[in-house]
Amino acid sequence: MTRTIDFYFDFISPFSYLAQLKLPEIARSAGFEIEYWPIDIPEAKIAAGNYGPSNREVLPKIKVMKADLERWAKRYGVPLTFPAGFECADWNCAALFARNEGKAEQFVADAYRRIWGLGIDPRDRNQLADCATAAGVDANALLAFVDSPVGKNEYRKSRAKAIQRGVFGAPMMFIDDEIFWGNDRLDFLSAYLNII
Repeated sequence: MTRTIDFYFDFISPFSYLAQLKLPEIARSAGFEIEYWPIDIPEAKIAAGNYGPSNREVLPKIKVMKADLERWAKRYGVPLTFPAGFECADWNCAALFARNEGKAEQFVADAYRRIWGLGIDPRDRNQLADCATAAGVDANALLAFVDSPVGKNEYRKSRAKAIQRGVFGAPMMFIDDEIFWGNDRLDFLSAYLNII
């Protein structure tokens, strides 16, 4: 039986960008596979009862968060550039298409490289198409899925299942009944994998 880590993410999340850089290696070294599940962070927060403003609206918090992100990016040796926009629903939906094609890891990695590494505007459909091609997925089919009622419904169901499971933010990683929230919990996740 294949053991899995359920990885809940939203392309709006810079900490998910950081987590996905390390998670595949951690999973493989323990003989686990990652199941990629896109969510909508604002929707998940509200469903959990968190009606507070986004981090971007709390200036003292965003200042500290940016500093933390820069420290993590330096530690991981990767670029970090805030994107030109935060409308990531199409990318989240597209991740489900890539997942169905067996290319979720490739798509998610390149999408995050573009959005949080290069700072592209997620509204740019050419970037989305190029990301699909780079991940080995048919770009036209992916874009058609994102725009279709089938794609929108699949993304809605993915979000609903995450909320039902108790997902309230990203990144969140589930292994059986254990939950690890945040890039800074990867050490705990790795230690858990070594004892099960």
